Amino acid sequence: MQNFKNILSIAIFGFIGGICRYLLGFFFDFNGTILVNVVGCFLLAFLTYFMLESETPATWLTLGLGTGFVGSFTTFSSFCLDTLKIIGIHNYGYVLIYLIISVVGGYFSAFYGMKLGKFSGKKMKRRKDI
Repeated sequence: MQNFKNILSIAIFGFIGGICRYLLGFFFDFNGTILVNVVGCFLLAFLTYFMLESETPATWLTLGLGTGFVGSFTTFSSFCLDTLKIIGIHNYGYVLIYLIISVVGGYFSAFYGMKLGKFSGKKMKRRKDI
């Protein structure tokens, strides 16, 4: 039963993440991929460290949000394909900016997501202990 709950959670959250990914890509074109991947880096780091620190969520929720939602929300393949498309449309300076924002922005988003997740998780855990 637990395994089915995990699979169902991943499927439902994955569906929601995929729809969100599509909508951002539709409305923001190439910039949607940057937005999705940078926000996804933040979300995955935040959720992971929040859940580790707070020790509250169930396995099905952790898998649903991390693997399901964030996994379908962010896409490395779209990043690579969009990079190739941009090379055909824009100059190499634009491509370089796109790559720097994606990689450096993703790293910093993950870093600050981790910090905020740890802080929030510890705060929640302290409230439970009181």
